[in-house]
Amino acid sequence: MFWRVPKLYRLGVLGINRRNGEYVMRYNERRYYPFADDKLRTKSIAIAAGIAVPELYGVVETQRDIRRLPDIVNGHEGFVIKPACGSGGNGVLVLSRRGETFRRPDGRIMSFDEMGHHTSNILSGQYSLGGQPDRAMVEYRVRFDEIFEAVAYQGVPDVRIIVFLGYPVMAMVRLPTRASDGKANLHQGAIGVGLNIATGETLSGVSGKELVDEHPDTLNPIRGIRVPGWNSILELAAGTYELTKLGFMGVDIVLDRDRGPLILELNARRGLSIQLANRTGLQGRLRTIEALDRTPRPAAERAAFAREQFAV
Repeated sequence: MFWRVPKLYRLGVLGINRRNGEYVMRYNERRYYPFADDKLRTKSIAIAAGIAVPELYGVVETQRDIRRLPDIVNGHEGFVIKPACGSGGNGVLVLSRRGETFRRPDGRIMSFDEMGHHTSNILSGQYSLGGQPDRAMVEYRVRFDEIFEAVAYQGVPDVRIIVFLGYPVMAMVRLPTRASDGKANLHQGAIGVGLNIATGETLSGVSGKELVDEHPDTLNPIRGIRVPGWNSILELAAGTYELTKLGFMGVDIVLDRDRGPLILELNARRGLSIQLANRTGLQGRLRTIEALDRTPRPAAERAAFAREQFAV
């Protein structure tokens, strides 16, 4: 079976202890973590660098500010409320307007009062790293590219790319499911689908501990879908190295049908499930990058190197 430890070891799969000890702690300086852990800061520095992100409609910082929610969402048919310092997709609320009420991806209706209660929980730190008081962001709801229509269940897929010293080394698409409540989060039940980093074409996938070749809800095959604008997406991910100075990180990118690729968030501690989705390990690819000289190269050149070296 694919999951047996000896086989994972032979494939060069990077475990959590080695990831933390040899890569996260070694290549990620603590002072740069806020650039990834705080989504508001990520958005701010991305905008300053001319990198596209989902539009920010407003920020709720105090319990008193919750009364401003109707004004913040006024005129927007769809929006997302999320914790600025959340993790694992927890606390992310995706809504579309239905008159004076709001509908979640699974069809459940929310009132303004319920939306305010959820926002209050965000502020209290219920979803934040370490349970610290947080802020709530209200932003544009992405309308995903139609290429994923047949393999996404009531949510927005995203592309996750592991970037090491500025080089994209592995990628996958995360597809929402009924179990994940329409969220592209593997821990909540989404499926991860490996990507050929040379072409952006989908391979097989993983759902929990099971290898899959079709979406569990739509029953459509997940192989052979080519992500549009793949070269530009790789270059966008590579360019986040200069943005954050983090040597090892995950970059999440969404493909909006109208606005193109948008940086959704960054994370300094990614890189485990993506290996299972690709059925290969990160260690060999990371060592390839470590062996390079440290001559500065533009993001486009680093992306081209990855396409050549890490083709499936």
